[in-house]
Amino acid sequence: MPVLLEFEEPIGELLEQLEKAKEISEKGDVDTTKTVRDIEQKIKQKREEIYKNLTPWQRVQVSRHPERPYTLSYIKYLTNETFVELHGDRTVGDDKAMVGGFGKIDGQSFMIIGQQKGINTKMRQYRNFGMPNPEGYRKALRLMKMAEKFNKPVITLIDTPGAFPGLEAEERGQGEAIARNLFEMAKLKVPIICIVIGEGASGGALGIGVGDKVLMLENSWYSVISPENCSTILWRNWDHKIEAADALKLTSSDMLKNKLIDGIIKEPVGGAHIDPEATFENVKEAILTNVEKLKKLTPAKRVEKRIEKFAAMGSIS
Repeated sequence: MPVLLEFEEPIGELLEQLEKAKEISEKGDVDTTKTVRDIEQKIKQKREEIYKNLTPWQRVQVSRHPERPYTLSYIKYLTNETFVELHGDRTVGDDKAMVGGFGKIDGQSFMIIGQQKGINTKMRQYRNFGMPNPEGYRKALRLMKMAEKFNKPVITLIDTPGAFPGLEAEERGQGEAIARNLFEMAKLKVPIICIVIGEGASGGALGIGVGDKVLMLENSWYSVISPENCSTILWRNWDHKIEAADALKLTSSDMLKNKLIDGIIKEPVGGAHIDPEATFENVKEAILTNVEKLKKLTPAKRVEKRIEKFAAMGSIS
């Protein structure tokens, strides 16, 4: 049985029926082919019905689904295992929460950088739950500068609950590292495509989020703060996280409506984890389509348009 979210319980009941019907068929007692087909159709219809009208909080839950593919899964598929990971910031160490390196997508070389959360408890601890330290952002910047040197486009895959808030991270200049990335990414001469594939929380996401094209997967979110932390600040507890998610306007459709992103990448009905390959293909198509358009611009024009886009955000006429 797949992991189901709270609002997917009606699907769970149908999945149990499907499992029982398949068990009966395997035992050879009764031909349940028609029953299985009918239940599968009902599951599809129920999933479409549920996912047609997801609330902002439900989308946040989907973005955190434990079976949702993470950065390295995208990289492995997109590059067909041609990815060469590069390590270290040449100052402090190698931050395992931030991964990056060169890889080829359909024969084109890219520098691909992103946060990696980890696929199980042990790996999540190893990856610090996808929360980079300052050295992670400095590693990302080092790799971007390397991409610029070799004239290769940069792709960033954003999926983080935020930059690591520990005392040691602040002592090593967490704020400065993120601010430096914003400054340097704004004037990087090569094309930059940023894609929010899961959680896009706070400066931790923005630290690799300044690009010519900023895209979001349909069930991802992007905001200055998570709904839980917003609720904690405003109401002193997590009980109002649903209200906070509504108020923050953090969904992909809200972000596009407010002109804070450039496009939405569709996911299979039920989320990226239902059909990862279809999601990877959609992401690949978005990357290749946008990079071809960006390559037609001169470096100076790309930088000019990039700065104009971000400078216009939040302005009121």
